[in-house]
Amino acid sequence: MILLNEHKSSVAFLLTVFVGCVIFLFLVDKISDILHMLQKMANDTKVNMVYFETILKIIGIAYIAEFAAQISKDAGQGAIASKIELGGKILILAMAIPILTAIIETVIGLIPST
Repeated sequence: MILLNEHKSSVAFLLTVFVGCVIFLFLVDKISDILHMLQKMANDTKVNMVYFETILKIIGIAYIAEFAAQISKDAGQGAIASKIELGGKILILAMAIPILTAIIETVIGLIPST
């Protein structure tokens, strides 16, 4: 890969993206199994599905942002990679606000009033 990167950096970048996508496609079945298991656990424990779906979306954003940042780093674009990571973190924080609000309300409800 290093030799290819020195002579044909655009081909090396495309090869990196292609290999990353192929690896992801091989893992789709396992990811699906994990999602079904988590959904079954959430149904069994009577967890509010809104919170469960939000957590899954947050995990998805984290993985996609990490994948995009790594591709950017492989392409030699470290500055763009750091911006992608920052954007992913901000999206995660924005999506987590309803969950954080519910946790804070639950904790406040547990505190005895005087």
